[in-house]
Amino acid sequence: MALDIDSILDRIVSHALGSGFFEQVNGHEPENAPGAGLTAAVWVDHVQPALSSSGLNSSSALLVFNVRLFTRMRQEPQDGIDPTLMKALDVLFTAYAGDFELGGDARMVDLRGAEGAPLSARAGYLNQDQQLFRVFTITLPVIINDAWDEVA
Repeated sequence: MALDIDSILDRIVSHALGSGFFEQVNGHEPENAPGAGLTAAVWVDHVQPALSSSGLNSSSALLVFNVRLFTRMRQEPQDGIDPTLMKALDVLFTAYAGDFELGGDARMVDLRGAEGAPLSARAGYLNQDQQLFRVFTITLPVIINDAWDEVA
């Protein structure tokens, strides 16, 4: 067996594209500062066997994605920056809960942290290319059944 990372990543990117909130959505962590408007970027943070849900013949996988939402801090009204980001975040969390199995490519989005960290988001700032961005970085854990066969 193998991980179908292309389908899983496409599904996560599609949630952001379908939200209508983002000017652009990248399937990678950007090297350069994003353009104007709201931007999302999706990339794999780490991968490990899913400890509590693996069996005797195969190991399930825990894939943890980062989904980062970016917007420039130099915009008005500044009081609208966090509410705009929170609205986009809410739409994405709703999509992850509603497409719990990512179209059948995953056993589940680990909403409550059965395998470790739950679905969550952390606010912060990012200085990239001498531009300051307000960001929310979503931790998106996804469990894939029977990813790797165990053979003696």
